[in-house]
Amino acid sequence: MKTLEDYKKQLLELRADLTSRMDAIRKDTHHVEEPVEKDFAEQVVQRENDDVLNALNDDAQKTVTLINNALHRIESGEFGYCLDCGDAIAEDRLNIVPFAQYCVKCADKPK
Repeated sequence: MKTLEDYKKQLLELRADLTSRMDAIRKDTHHVEEPVEKDFAEQVVQRENDDVLNALNDDAQKTVTLINNALHRIESGEFGYCLDCGDAIAEDRLNIVPFAQYCVKCADKPK
């Protein structure tokens, strides 16, 4: 059984990894280390790549927000409880998605 400190450590490591990835994406999409291609066809390819990277960055940012919320719930003593029904979130779920906000039953409800 994981302790709150175990979850906190896991969440902090995950946040650091995602933050590092987001920094790398920003450098790539802003062409910090490589200039924009001069050839129009290559610019199109770069733009498509930037679109994919921006989508990945958006997903990472959303996950970082969920992680920050989970860390706040650890500090406030609310970690591990569903935000919808208040029931405990299964440990198996938290082991897979430590930033889960909802139990499986509530997560599966249509929104």
